[in-house]
Amino acid sequence: MIARRPLMLATLAAAALALPGAAALAQTYPSKTVTLVVSFPPGGDTDALARTFAEKLQARLGQPVVVENKTGASGTIGNSFVAKAAPDGHTLLFTPNTFATAPLVLKPGTGAVYDPLNDFTPVLLAGTQSLFLITHAGSGLNTVKDVVAAARSGKIGNYASPGSGSPMHILGEMFNRSAGAKLTQVPYRGSGPAIVDLVAGHIPMMYTTLGPVAQYIAQGKLVNVAVADPQRSPLAPHVPTLAEAGVKDAEVGAWQGFFGPKGMPAEVVRTLNGHLNEILKMPDVQARMQTMALIPAGGEPAALAKINAHHNERYGKVIREAGIKAD
Repeated sequence: MIARRPLMLATLAAAALALPGAAALAQTYPSKTVTLVVSFPPGGDTDALARTFAEKLQARLGQPVVVENKTGASGTIGNSFVAKAAPDGHTLLFTPNTFATAPLVLKPGTGAVYDPLNDFTPVLLAGTQSLFLITHAGSGLNTVKDVVAAARSGKIGNYASPGSGSPMHILGEMFNRSAGAKLTQVPYRGSGPAIVDLVAGHIPMMYTTLGPVAQYIAQGKLVNVAVADPQRSPLAPHVPTLAEAGVKDAEVGAWQGFFGPKGMPAEVVRTLNGHLNEILKMPDVQARMQTMALIPAGGEPAALAKINAHHNERYGKVIREAGIKAD
C-alpha cells in the first residue's frame, strides 16, 4: 500500500493537469470583449432589446459587451456564425424564435446551415410576445373580414414579414390555409424595414409583434386588426383574436432568447444566466420590455431549450404540411 502511494499521487496529479480548462475559464470569464450577435438589422424588437441587455451586462461583467448585427437569409447567417464560434462565452446570440424554424424553409444554398437543437447552448429565455395582424390605415382593411374578402377577391396579394421561416411567415401561411386566401409573403431583412414600407403604404399588411408598431397605431397610421393568441392580449384587450374573427387554427407566438455555441462550460452558462436573470428584474428593463409588448420570462436555461424544441417540432410540422418554402 505504501509502495503504491507515490503512484497514486502521481496519477492524481496527472489527472488534475489533464482537466479541461473549463474551471479556469469560468474563474477568469470574461477576459475580453463579449460580442452579442443579432441576426437582424437595427430597428426591430430584437436589436433594441439586445442593446438594452448589452449595456446592463457590460456593467456587471466588467468587460465591453458589443452588439453586432450579422444579417441575411432569415437570420441564419448570424446564427451560424455563433454556432461556429469558440464556446468560451465571448460570442453570444440574441434571437427571436425564427431561430428554430428558418433552417426548415430555406432552399439548399440560400442560407447558412445549423441545427437549432444541437449546435447551441441555451442560456436564457428572455421573454415571450404575441403576434398581431397589422394593416395600413389607408388600405381600408380594418377587420379580419375585410382582409379575407380583399385577399379572396385579389384586391390585395401580399403581406410583409421579417424573413422566410419567421413566426410571422408561418402565421401568414396558417392564415392563408384557414381563410382560403392566397396572400404571398414579401420577406424583409427584419421587422424594421418591413414596418417602414407598411407605414409608407407600399405594402398593405404584415404580421408583427406590437412594440415596433405601437406608435404608428397610436398616430392612426396603422390599424391593429387581430391577435394570433388563444385569448385577447391584455396589452390590447379591444383587439379580437383571429379565432373570434373566424380564422381558426392560426395561433402563433414569439419569443426572444440567449444562446451560445455548443459546448460552453457549465460555470460560464451559470454566470451569464445569473446576470441575465438579475437584469430581467430591473424596473427600467421591464419598462423597456413593456413598450415592446414583451412579457419577461427568465429562469434556467432548460426553459429556453424546452420552448425552442417545442416550436421546432410544432412549426416544423406546419412547415412540412403546408409546404412552406422560402422564395
